[in-house]
Amino acid sequence: MRIAVLLSASLHPVSGQPALSRVEAQAVTLGLELRGELFGFHAGPNLDAARAALGHGLQRLVHLPLPEGADPVPVLGAELARFQPDLVLAGPRSVGGDETGLVPYRLAEALDMPILADAVDLRPTSDGFEVASALPKGERLMTRQSGPLVLTLHPAAPAARAYAFAQERRGRIETRDAVTTTATEERPVERLMRLRAKVKAVAAGGSAADRLRAATETTSAKGGQKLVDPDPEMAARAILDHLRAIGAVPAKRTRA
Repeated sequence: MRIAVLLSASLHPVSGQPALSRVEAQAVTLGLELRGELFGFHAGPNLDAARAALGHGLQRLVHLPLPEGADPVPVLGAELARFQPDLVLAGPRSVGGDETGLVPYRLAEALDMPILADAVDLRPTSDGFEVASALPKGERLMTRQSGPLVLTLHPAAPAARAYAFAQERRGRIETRDAVTTTATEERPVERLMRLRAKVKAVAAGGSAADRLRAATETTSAKGGQKLVDPDPEMAARAILDHLRAIGAVPAKRTRA
């Protein structure tokens, strides 16, 4: 299995100094666990940030020199087409740079490979891969994909191996000539806005539990009340009034 890890020119969020993205270090660890032929690829003017991937266990790093601000996608696409990877691993975006997050998707389009986002685990199968992707509230989506695949990792993926300076010194760096492109970048396709159905603020019908669930899941509900550090009695009264308003509990009876 041939595995490629894309490495960006990230900056430390606090110091602003070149630093390897944490998710890209996790991608290196995931590639090592698959026990394939692992290469790192970086297209840019220098290896100030990407070099640290060698300290996390990456043994071979390919540098494609480019001038500052040049588009890395054509160069990376041509190099990966020659490498013919079975799997391409990348972070969701660089840190402290342009942070567009489009490079993995544009590479997948250039290589004619499917792409899956927010992967947290990966297992090879007889004809492809089984991928677990992160969903909100800790849930996971299991997907089976045959053939070569591009994956962007989620921060919830397995932690990266510890950095070791001796490993970085032992790693191999190969500099290859990169052919820059002067082609004009295509403009994004503009489409008309599609109208979407509006969400009801209060659900009608159904049981009281169903109405309560619908009310709490609605993000555009109106008529709420904001309480800052209320005492327990005031908070309980506000909750009870809301439950009565949506019909979850019977309305308060007035004495004749």
